[in-house]
Amino acid sequence: MGFADAERGSTLCRVRVAGTRRVSPHVIRVTLAGDDLARLTPHGHDHWFRLFLPQEDGETSWDLPDRFGAAGYGAYLRIPAATRPILRNYTVRELRPDARELDVDLVVHGDTGPATRWAQRARQGDPVALLDQGRGYDYPPDTDVHLLAGDETALPAIAGILRDLPRETTGLALVEIPDAADAQIVDAPAGVEVRWLPRGSSDTTPGRLALAALRAWTPGSPTALSAYLCGEHTLPTQGRRHLVAAGVPKPRITFVGYWRAGKPAY
Repeated sequence: MGFADAERGSTLCRVRVAGTRRVSPHVIRVTLAGDDLARLTPHGHDHWFRLFLPQEDGETSWDLPDRFGAAGYGAYLRIPAATRPILRNYTVRELRPDARELDVDLVVHGDTGPATRWAQRARQGDPVALLDQGRGYDYPPDTDVHLLAGDETALPAIAGILRDLPRETTGLALVEIPDAADAQIVDAPAGVEVRWLPRGSSDTTPGRLALAALRAWTPGSPTALSAYLCGEHTLPTQGRRHLVAAGVPKPRITFVGYWRAGKPAY
């Protein structure tokens, strides 16, 4: 299952906040809980979902579609704007079906977007909903080397992929983060180098370091490589261009621009 198959997802879960904690200077982990999570199939890797958040002021309608193709999105848009849940896309950081719990990591940079404001103010018992969309990284079985690259918004996806790749996997993961303290413990195969790239206070251009590291790396067997490039728009689009020029077939590159610099998306 890849990103193009997402509209097939039909598991809608109505859950509540069980707790929050700041796991690093720029990441808040929110634990969601509810019996509906027992129905959520663990897809692993970069398992993602649509997260519906309550309105910041006033009442919220939770009469949501259980699919998000054209018809489902239309039904969502027909909810009056004053009561329509805020919609964002996120990745499962950890799913515990037996405990009916799911962790989601949200990047916070002040109060720049509704999701970051929600993460900083969420309280136990607050209602939310999520719609399962499966996983996006569906790499070919003949892959010899994996290349993963992203900024902090892609860290949960990259961590999940590293956790679930076969233990004999070889490759490189380039993870750009705001600060060195934002690095997390990840369960990577021994043959995959995980390179943390902290921007620090002197560089506020997201994705620049990861893109530079990606451009400096040339695959030895481009037709046997599988790549996953996600984060601020410039990183995946320019990174894909570099890999295609290096001989990597386009179908072997999964790339998504999660957001654009200068436009608060979260």
